[in-house]
Amino acid sequence: MSSSSVSKCPILDPTGSDLHGEAAALRARGPAVRVELPGPVLAWSVTRHSVIQALLTDPRVSRDFRRHWPGRSEVPEGWVLAGIAFQESFFNSYGAEHHKARGRLAPAFSPRRVERLRPQVQATADLLVDALAARPPGTSVDLRRELSLPLTMTVICDLFGVPDHLRAPIGSAIDGILESALGPEEMVVRLTELNDRLTQLLRYKQEHPADDLTGDLLLADRPGEEPMPEPELLGTMSAMIGAGYETSVNVITSAVHALLAHPESLAAVRDKAIGWRDVIEETLRVQAPVMHMPLRYAVAEIDLGEGVVIAEGDPIIIGFAAAGRDPALHPDRPDEFDPTRASKEHLAFGYGPHFCLGAHLARLETEIALSTLFERLPGLALARPGQEPARLASMMVNGPAALEVVPTPV
Repeated sequence: MSSSSVSKCPILDPTGSDLHGEAAALRARGPAVRVELPGPVLAWSVTRHSVIQALLTDPRVSRDFRRHWPGRSEVPEGWVLAGIAFQESFFNSYGAEHHKARGRLAPAFSPRRVERLRPQVQATADLLVDALAARPPGTSVDLRRELSLPLTMTVICDLFGVPDHLRAPIGSAIDGILESALGPEEMVVRLTELNDRLTQLLRYKQEHPADDLTGDLLLADRPGEEPMPEPELLGTMSAMIGAGYETSVNVITSAVHALLAHPESLAAVRDKAIGWRDVIEETLRVQAPVMHMPLRYAVAEIDLGEGVVIAEGDPIIIGFAAAGRDPALHPDRPDEFDPTRASKEHLAFGYGPHFCLGAHLARLETEIALSTLFERLPGLALARPGQEPARLASMMVNGPAALEVVPTPV
């Protein structure tokens, strides 16, 4: 690509400093806008709800970079989005291959199977909230670190049988590749570290077979099927474990911040005028946990109208968190948190064939976290009321980097 063609495109901020403001500006420009990603790599940014929904069910759109992105060979080594875009897993497959691989994992995350996890999730939440309640009055804590992260990490690691000694290292390594403002040398280091940690996990699971999702779904021999190649095993474990906590940790933290910043909404919950599900869906609408999850590719030419034509082989980057704030979908105060609104439609978990497998689990974890926290700690307050918490330094994930709260006021 020429430098002149790159310079004419808006640049997506890799630090994610204003994800929603950036998305609103792009949405106003058209159904898709050619943008520059780190690399530099050119892609079509899509931020309108109706266009996102249409593309996510369009067979002319693929996530398979091997088959459908001819420009992948031009991407420099250490590309900051490579950890997700080039991941060897069913997430980045297409058509029948994706359908078959997804079908192997989907039953484990059905609503009925997830509901069986309620006692386990509740027990973990009870322990964590009890620890918060035990803090001396007036003490501030980071809710993300003390509740959201350990709750969601414990649940997903228990499901996949991740041993205690590998949980923090794997979580840290996954978080590391989501920092999209890194240079290529640092990203190579982080990708190597993640691969090393996942290889350690794979070796451990091969040496210590157990009745868990890793053993049952990934390592089990299946009649008529070839064993999953090691790169795909590593990629699938990374994708499932990462998606299993990264989504929920941001929803929980964002929901707590929203309720504490809007006491009238918390009062409505306590008065039973609305329920926890209303809070969760409105949080997903206004602060979806994922903005950009790279990438998708045009299998054939796609004419979106308004003079916008995506050529075959062009990359596409979807603004999932932008969809819920689209004024065309929510004309009444689309940027405001209001769990009493009638329609809370969003695309926080995607749509179509790649709809998030963990959506039911994320909702369950968030419901239990919120109900346990606010029932056990009725005086919970923000440590710095009126001050917006710093955001995660990422164009991919969306949430507070930390949330300082006071569990028990003086």
